[in-house]
Amino acid sequence: MTRQTDVQPRTLWLAASAAICFATAPVVLIWAEPLSAYEKSAWRMLVAAVVVVAMALLSGRRPTYKRGDAGKFALYGFVTALHFLTFVAALSFTSIAHAVTLTYTAPIFVTLFSALFLQEHIATRKWAGVLVVLVGIGILVGFEPTLTSQMLIGDGLALIAAVSFGVYSVVGRFQRGSYPLLTYTLGVYAMATLWLTPAAVVAFTPSGYGVRQILSLFWAGAVPVAIGHTLYNAAIRRAHATYANLIATQEVTGSVILGALLLGQVPPVNSVVGIVVALLGIVLVLI
Repeated sequence: MTRQTDVQPRTLWLAASAAICFATAPVVLIWAEPLSAYEKSAWRMLVAAVVVVAMALLSGRRPTYKRGDAGKFALYGFVTALHFLTFVAALSFTSIAHAVTLTYTAPIFVTLFSALFLQEHIATRKWAGVLVVLVGIGILVGFEPTLTSQMLIGDGLALIAAVSFGVYSVVGRFQRGSYPLLTYTLGVYAMATLWLTPAAVVAFTPSGYGVRQILSLFWAGAVPVAIGHTLYNAAIRRAHATYANLIATQEVTGSVILGALLLGQVPPVNSVVGIVVALLGIVLVLI
């Protein structure tokens, strides 16, 4: 059983950079309307895989796999596809604030799964910080004056995204010694693309594709996934996955700000309070 307490500055920067990239996703995914969640998810994973291939080749690190790797990556890709699909679908039913904040109940699942499957525990006192983060998220979401049945569907999808993000994070850390970073992320993104493609083909809406949608899909695949999630996977290789995931929760802050500036989704006062409380929780975990 291991207990990790130190987080190196480089890891913090990797996770923070990932959060900045993540924060751009909700807005551009909404800009990709009226495309279905299946199409959005499949395209962004395909774009991510292509960008990672380019990154690997340009760095002189050609990804290579063994014959027995297909089964593992099929499983990892399924978890990844589930996370991205449910998150994208949630944005069609509920607000950006709800979707991203409920998705970022993930730290609790990351911490539990890390303890159960990796035997990596965080110090008992740091659990207080994790709980404060979740309280902040609860404040942000829990006092919604216009809650509807449609929003509840979106909130449920976001919770599924949270659990699958927890599994995704622990798997990424578990495989850190087995594959180089770009080899691992390429395998995951490519397999996720294969899982999502059949549904995307069935839901294909040719009339929905314009310049705005195409540019939005390219950005959503290249920046939040190819760059952001690859940085995130780099971070969880260097520190307990909970720490990186808690920093990544600040996608919430960035997404809410961008949603207000670009989409007019101005957050209520409780959202601002919730963000501040969540930031305080992150500080308590990291100090």
